[in-house]
Amino acid sequence: MKTDMQLKADVTAELAWEPAVNAAGIGVLVNDGVVTLTGHLDTFAEKYAAERAVRRVAGVRGLAMELDVKLAPGHQRSDSEIASAVASALRWSVFMQPDRVKVEVEKGWVTLTGEIDWSYQSSTAEQCVRGLIGVRGLTNNITVKPTVSTRNVAAEISAALARQAEREAKNILIDVEGGVVTLRGKVHSLAEREAAAGAAFAARGVSRIVNKLEITA
Repeated sequence: MKTDMQLKADVTAELAWEPAVNAAGIGVLVNDGVVTLTGHLDTFAEKYAAERAVRRVAGVRGLAMELDVKLAPGHQRSDSEIASAVASALRWSVFMQPDRVKVEVEKGWVTLTGEIDWSYQSSTAEQCVRGLIGVRGLTNNITVKPTVSTRNVAAEISAALARQAEREAKNILIDVEGGVVTLRGKVHSLAEREAAAGAAFAARGVSRIVNKLEITA
């Protein structure tokens, strides 16, 4: 079990290691395994990269992102330019159904709405947006069309968890109601907790994951 001081050192080192992040602009606070990042970054993509870097560190029990995006002068774009770029990125993705996703932009903040068939398409839409110049933030309100059989969804998720993480799968309970999947049980790290949620999110018709998995040492 890492102390908060050890965890802070590891998080700081991982941020410095991540080439997409300017770690000099990030402050790291740790309290009882919960990491808080503070400061200012130049792009939304860098903010996301910082978040992913922290989630890779063993021992992190929670993460609070208090990082602001302050665009560099060369990255300033109008809302109409950003909306056009997002729409184009969605159209060029082979995984997307761009006619089913609507884009709104206000002061650099992108909001996505619409209904799709697969949850991975929602994640793909986010990927299309994150790296675009001028984006300051993202709200994903895309919904997934519910599947008709909750029993099949639960069975598919259980099988996927068993394939991907046999040890953790034995300790995970799955409840499906409509398109909402609730995971309960115990895992050994934040990375395992997110991996389980990712496996569940890949099932057809899943619109939301309620992750109640507990992290144990």
